Amino acid sequence: MRIALFQGTPKPLDVPGNLERLQHQAQQAAAQGAQLLVCPEMFLSGYNIGLDQVERLAEAEDGPSAMSVVEIAQAHRIAIVYGYPERAEDGSIHNSVQLIDAHGRSLCNYRKTHLFGELDRSMFSPGADHFPVVELDGWKVGLLICYDIEFPENARRLALNGAELILVPTANMAPYDFVCQVTVRSRAQENQCYLVYANYCGSEGEIRYCGQSSIVGPDGDVLAMGGDEEGLLLADLQRERVLKGREAFPYLADLRRDLH
Repeated sequence: MRIALFQGTPKPLDVPGNLERLQHQAQQAAAQGAQLLVCPEMFLSGYNIGLDQVERLAEAEDGPSAMSVVEIAQAHRIAIVYGYPERAEDGSIHNSVQLIDAHGRSLCNYRKTHLFGELDRSMFSPGADHFPVVELDGWKVGLLICYDIEFPENARRLALNGAELILVPTANMAPYDFVCQVTVRSRAQENQCYLVYANYCGSEGEIRYCGQSSIVGPDGDVLAMGGDEEGLLLADLQRERVLKGREAFPYLADLRRDLH
């Protein structure tokens, strides 16, 4: 599978503009042979926008913005992962990401479970115990969001459930560059899976995002990494590397689950 990752500056409160930008990036990624495009956390609305704006812009997982993403995916025959504020059936609001396949089908909607600081907690309700692993083009795929990946239990849970590829839309900021540089690689290596970490660059209010988005192999090898500028990253994934990695480092097989 060829993966594309879009690292861009946030465009807060401009859902139509972000959908247009998504369309452009999907077209660019598909033209370069990508089967999947991954965008940052809260991509459609911006992240640091406050409760009032989150409440105004939140939509259902099958709302009008989702239908626009479906059309983009179908038009360019590419799967898309994007972040957005979700309004659940009970009225609660979640920091969510959705995976739409190239046929326009929603394969997974994941709600951030580990909220970061007062910023997250002032806007969102935490997601429930729902860590699905779904199939995309023959690959077993799991989703996390930003702070979720900093808890090793989350990635390990997905890997134990068969995930070969973990997709992590994020809005990571200075001074947490360590997560981009070290934590992401560690999570991939310790679970022998590919990991895609799609971050913002630039600023949003008082937040300065640290960029450094990456696509990491199951041995921790960095296949593609961004700097502090906008750009589209691409990398080719090979399942054999996952299988060989799990033979060489059999952490998942050797784990004493009865102790955890």
